[in-house]
Amino acid sequence: MVGREYDLVGNPLGAVRSTFEKAIEAGGSNPEPSFLIDGKDWGATQLFHQFLLDQPSALSQIPILDRTSLPHLQPNTLVRYRGMVQDMLGNEFYVGVHKNGEGSWTTNKFTDVSHLPLGTLSENTRIWERRLLYCVPVPGQNLWAESYSESVTSPCSNVMSPHGEKRSRDDCEDMDFQASDQDFQGSTSAKKMRENMHCPLLLRSEEHILHGSTSNSDMVPFDIKSLSCLVKIYDTLESELKLNDVFEFVGLLTFDTKLAAEDDTCDELCEDELVHLPPRKVPRLHCIVHRKLAIHDFLSASLTLEPKSSLVKGVRESLLKHLTSVLGNDDLAAQFMLMHLLSGVHTRFGLVAIGKLSLNLTCFSKEILTVFGNRIKVAVANLVPFTMCMPLTIDHLNSASLAPAKDYQTNRLVSGPLQLSEGTHLIVDATELQTGTLNSVGVENVRLLKTLLESQKVDYDFKYYKMEMAADAQVLILSEGKSNILPADVILPFHPQAPGVSEYVDMEALKAWRCYLATFRSLQHSIDSEMQKIVEDDLVAARQSDRSLGSSDFSSFGETCLSLEHWQMVMEMERLRRERSKPKIVIGH
Repeated sequence: MVGREYDLVGNPLGAVRSTFEKAIEAGGSNPEPSFLIDGKDWGATQLFHQFLLDQPSALSQIPILDRTSLPHLQPNTLVRYRGMVQDMLGNEFYVGVHKNGEGSWTTNKFTDVSHLPLGTLSENTRIWERRLLYCVPVPGQNLWAESYSESVTSPCSNVMSPHGEKRSRDDCEDMDFQASDQDFQGSTSAKKMRENMHCPLLLRSEEHILHGSTSNSDMVPFDIKSLSCLVKIYDTLESELKLNDVFEFVGLLTFDTKLAAEDDTCDELCEDELVHLPPRKVPRLHCIVHRKLAIHDFLSASLTLEPKSSLVKGVRESLLKHLTSVLGNDDLAAQFMLMHLLSGVHTRFGLVAIGKLSLNLTCFSKEILTVFGNRIKVAVANLVPFTMCMPLTIDHLNSASLAPAKDYQTNRLVSGPLQLSEGTHLIVDATELQTGTLNSVGVENVRLLKTLLESQKVDYDFKYYKMEMAADAQVLILSEGKSNILPADVILPFHPQAPGVSEYVDMEALKAWRCYLATFRSLQHSIDSEMQKIVEDDLVAARQSDRSLGSSDFSSFGETCLSLEHWQMVMEMERLRRERSKPKIVIGH
């Protein structure tokens, strides 16, 4: 067995070199097998892939790389790291193999140091190539999602592949979640608490990490364990790894404090372009296998929801009730908020991003913001893994760099607040936005926000040109009046009836809500020809062109095809929204 022959976790480099020697021996009389020329896998990567595939608990045996674990990890051991690709640093050439003193080939793959004396490049060496990715913790990742990432591995999660391939959930047998409606209803009982405006929602098992801040413009708390990492990629197509995608990488850690203390000395093929990312600050991970992560990979694995199951209705109703309470018993705002949290870009047609649904809640006076602003931020942060908050003022617009920009002196892409991973929820607090003059920076930032809202794209600044990058962010705008610079898909006056009492949220219910939002946000939608005609006629009559409301609504019921019943519900919601948005005429006496 694999586990008996090699210690893949404690001594992965030994397994790599042992399989290399066997591959050389298997070549027989062939003086130079093809992998000596191009460095392609000779079976080592497949060995690790099989290890993870055959043993369900294998991934949990591999330590997580973060700031707290780094001092305790040994160099050249197997670790795993989760992060977003923040920058792509191009390719690096290195001495892949060389002949030792005995005339035998030795490989340096998955290492930083070639163990080759300087100036000895000859016909007895082969130069190989690898890609460099600068990865960071996912921006806005909430601490509850981090805790699940560390402790829970879903039995039906996609198994890693050396080439980004995935095993689908269909390959997992007998993994369906078994629960009755009575079981779920019994787990959602909420206890009433005394009203506390500063921390309206406390979670039983998570109250030590999910506290609402008293500041209306604070970002979600930053994880002190966050650690950036330079990931070196082998044997992978460029198309498999894209900027802003989130991955889990498993590979060899080569962070060495002794090596770092020697001013990062290496041979003439060392990473000169990485002088601003020294090993003493940024660990290196030589990736052997990787997988792209989705929202589900940051959730608890104890619950799965299937479309049209008996559980869906109960989960939807309890979540809607929760949102209604958070929003001061504003039923209409809660329904639109649910549709907003289920929205996401499903496809693109030209400049149109199908499925997005940005929401602008207006009528946020200072008094209402004091009571409800933080309630909303904390509630959303408890439901989705990645949340960001952006305070919007004239000064901020005129000085901030919202989009990522290329720094040619360091050859690095400098991140900006709008460099977001797929599925991130962004709250724009425009309540402090006053009349003023925008400079050139402010005008550009307004254009960036408008483009994000209208087409879910962000222009990255490469100084001499702009590069358009696709985005998929849920944008919620809080403002006193309708924003003239932030064109949201839905504009709704916020009419809370009462602040509502604070409550403890049952953890099982919270897990179900998170799973519900992640599952049905990703559903594929369709409309049959008969409903297509009805929808088009209604949109023409209502002078609208956006069908996102319809897709978000029927997906909330776990359906993939729009029904007449649910379309009529959408039209009724739109009628109520229009009615509420009409200016009130006051006749004097």
